Amino acid sequence: MPLGRAHSVAVTGVDGQLVEIEADIGQGLPSVHLVGLPDTALQESRNRVRSAVANSGEKWPDGRVILALSPATLPKVGSVYDLALAVSVLDASGAVPSQRLAKTVVLGELALDGRLRRVRGILPAVIAARNAGWPTVVVPEPVLAEAGLVDGIEVLGASSLRTMVAWLRGEGTLLEPNGDLPSASPACGDLSEVVGQDEARWALEVAAAGGHHLLLTGPPGIGKTMLAQRLPGLLPPLSDSEALEVTAIHSMAGLLSGDQPLITTPPFVAPHHSTSAAAMVGGGSGSARPGAVSRAHRGVLFLDECAEIGTKVLEALRTPLEEGEIRIARRDGVARYPARFQLVLAANPCPCAPARDVDCICAPMARRRYLGKLSGPLIDRIDIWVQMRAHSGASFSSEKAEPSATVRARVAAARQAAAARWHDDGWTTNAEVPGHILRQRFRLPHESIAPVETALRMGRMSARGADRAIRVAWTISDLRGAKIPTAQDVMLALNFRQRGAQ
Repeated sequence: MPLGRAHSVAVTGVDGQLVEIEADIGQGLPSVHLVGLPDTALQESRNRVRSAVANSGEKWPDGRVILALSPATLPKVGSVYDLALAVSVLDASGAVPSQRLAKTVVLGELALDGRLRRVRGILPAVIAARNAGWPTVVVPEPVLAEAGLVDGIEVLGASSLRTMVAWLRGEGTLLEPNGDLPSASPACGDLSEVVGQDEARWALEVAAAGGHHLLLTGPPGIGKTMLAQRLPGLLPPLSDSEALEVTAIHSMAGLLSGDQPLITTPPFVAPHHSTSAAAMVGGGSGSARPGAVSRAHRGVLFLDECAEIGTKVLEALRTPLEEGEIRIARRDGVARYPARFQLVLAANPCPCAPARDVDCICAPMARRRYLGKLSGPLIDRIDIWVQMRAHSGASFSSEKAEPSATVRARVAAARQAAAARWHDDGWTTNAEVPGHILRQRFRLPHESIAPVETALRMGRMSARGADRAIRVAWTISDLRGAKIPTAQDVMLALNFRQRGAQ
């Protein structure tokens, strides 16, 4: 019996697995049967593929067609297999030679007239094909620039099933990526636009230099959101590997555009305070999509009005904050997404939120209950707390504030010092260093560490909080160009943790 074969990729999270598609043409009434745990979208591809083949000038077999996707136990999701299904049937019927097809991974959704449409997750699919040792991959032309970011594999773009068939027959050529990389998108605002708030600006610089999490509290309109929006402008551009990692996540989320196929700057994600837990950490039926914590990978996750966010949503942040990764278990398997981000929380001090604290009409219990949604374990994971206060007349001051470029230079120098110190262990920022490394291999002198030990004995902080204070002290030391934190650096770090969230 005629048998055809093609290959595609199944993507779960940011990990891809090769899928072999076999087409068998047998005797019986004309029909199409799809096996191998397909979802609804893939089941519907039977009709799309049949119409696309007919409208591309090719003949669909008259017999009974069985399409099998292997491994059979792996759930198959989406329309990325359409093109591979079509060419496997044409291979089985002898309409196309198999020499090129046997060495090519095929990705893309088919329209009824045979046009190829873009699909989500092209970048991680191409990376999986390269890692599996395949020499060539064919993708839809609209995502050719995205797929062309991957080195080590020949990437070709097809506009339709007709052009794909012509290439398989050796009668035509497919497009190749032009290799042009996009320019970096500008940062959102400049730090010079923020007047006053010297302590908060300094805290933002320390957070940027060490990759620390930040909590800003204060009355509305004081500049909490302005400061948070300018944090990405203080961070260094993404490295090549980081850019691919971030772009792969946004590809799975379907957020990439043809004009900007590569994300080169740290992302800034700010979900609304009414967001759900699934939108925050990822989820959905079938294959789980990345949530806000993963879309903010290598960037900033800003939660404005964090006291208004549901408790379950906030508590879901604990695991990604500690591990830098989120694992979403669903019926069809476990999706893994990176989630190493800088968290910035902003909140009013109470429900009434007056411009002046003396005008507050909230009862003491109401004030405690308002910020009480931020549980102790979550607050313990925040490195820097800042309570912002209004400064009369600061908005009309003629004094020119320091621009982002100047601060970014200091941040870059501090990050280089930290990266050189942790290079042998693979860490790049102080916030990533485990506590036991700080306490053993890089233990501070007794006179420097004494304030932390005193705070631990008096029960003012946990062991986790002590580790985070020491990390902040290392960052403060890096910003002033010192080799090791002093007692004053440690006191400044403790001051950041013991204020702001009253």
